Amino acid sequence: MEKVIVDNIAATQGLWKDKTILIVEDVESNYQFLAATLRKSGAEILWAKSGEEALKLVSGDAIIDIVLMDVQLDGMDGYMVTVELKKIRPELPVIAQTAYAMKGEKEKSKAAGCDDYLSKPIRPSELLRTISRYL
Repeated sequence: MEKVIVDNIAATQGLWKDKTILIVEDVESNYQFLAATLRKSGAEILWAKSGEEALKLVSGDAIIDIVLMDVQLDGMDGYMVTVELKKIRPELPVIAQTAYAMKGEKEKSKAAGCDDYLSKPIRPSELLRTISRYL
């Protein structure tokens, strides 16, 4: 089946009701924004506040279809977490999200194994368009 690329919240109504999205984000307001943007999609949203928590979820019983990975986490940063996630599930799409819009950040995320990259502040349309490439 061909993937449908969506870029507005209304178009996601129930679109991903059989999918689970893991948001790895240590700032609650950032998590709330992402979760609110994805709510209409029907996807199950899981929240990991740390890299260690994300690794437990992915290696546990949870069926996760995609990961939104904040790269600036306390302790184990998002790049290190991605490297470890890809060892567990190489096929799992990981989308890096970072407030660092510095040159080379996109390349650094690709080198860590991220499948895509979003820079903060994240526009809802760009978030949805990026996720829809993988779900």
